[in-house]
Amino acid sequence: MAPDLWFSPLALALLGLCVGSFLNVVAHRLPKVLEREWWLDVAENQLGDADAWRRVSGRKGAPPAAFAQAAQAISDALQALAPISLARPRSRCPSCGHVLRWHENLPLIGWLRLKGRCASCDTAISKRYPLVELATGLLFAACGWKFGAQAQTLVWCAAVALMVAMALIDLDTTYLPDDLTLPLIGLGLLGAGLGWTGVELEDAAWGAFAGYGALWLLAFSYRKLRGVEGMGEGDFKLLAGLGALLGWQLLPSIVLLASGVGAVVGIGLIAFGGHKREVPIPFGPYLVGGGIAAIFFGQTLTRLWFPTL
Repeated sequence: MAPDLWFSPLALALLGLCVGSFLNVVAHRLPKVLEREWWLDVAENQLGDADAWRRVSGRKGAPPAAFAQAAQAISDALQALAPISLARPRSRCPSCGHVLRWHENLPLIGWLRLKGRCASCDTAISKRYPLVELATGLLFAACGWKFGAQAQTLVWCAAVALMVAMALIDLDTTYLPDDLTLPLIGLGLLGAGLGWTGVELEDAAWGAFAGYGALWLLAFSYRKLRGVEGMGEGDFKLLAGLGALLGWQLLPSIVLLASGVGAVVGIGLIAFGGHKREVPIPFGPYLVGGGIAAIFFGQTLTRLWFPTL
């Protein structure tokens, strides 16, 4: 009875609510943590690297003195910032700094009890937080319904959690961090190798290769034709992760669905939302949507697009 209880849709829904609360933190803080690391890398390793400067400039000698001054300024500015990680500091109101008490931080319930407003300053709390928690809970429950009450179902829950975090971060920043895309690839290959996902390891490996290669080729061709970047490398790695997780056979369904929905939304934003054509629209959320649809309705989608297969 233990697996039936602990891996039931209801139990996974409760787990998903908690994970969704953490994903809100990841989406908010991980880009900040990474960007600080990138700035620090520039200051400590790039601006002071005499060998790199000689290769770039073709000149002998040390980098310009202004580089050292800029590096010091960047380091000083970063050190002056309050430390941040996924665990610290505790969640607080961005308006007044009120630190959330444990019952205010309960997934979904905390937001409902507060009626969507800060207990200290009455500032509205974004609806995105409870919506992410609710969506993650529903997706976890759907994994339990689809794959049954077994430990392997947690593989699909983990994949969904990574994908939700990537969609949120890409929407906010147009980044798809390696910290999330590479674990998805590894999860897909590991799950296939251990027989957890029902995908043959060879199909998973080809899925990772084909997912990355297809979008790379598309972006390369677009850059040659238009002279501008049309897609980021994070999108390549995300589709590689979906290919590893679901096998190469479902890649056409994922790409077709993501491209179709993305085109409709993009045209709508430009025509009715005042979105400028030159401002990029992140493709990651649409790939995530296509991937989630393929997890639950993969074979149905394949028959829809390719009825003769």
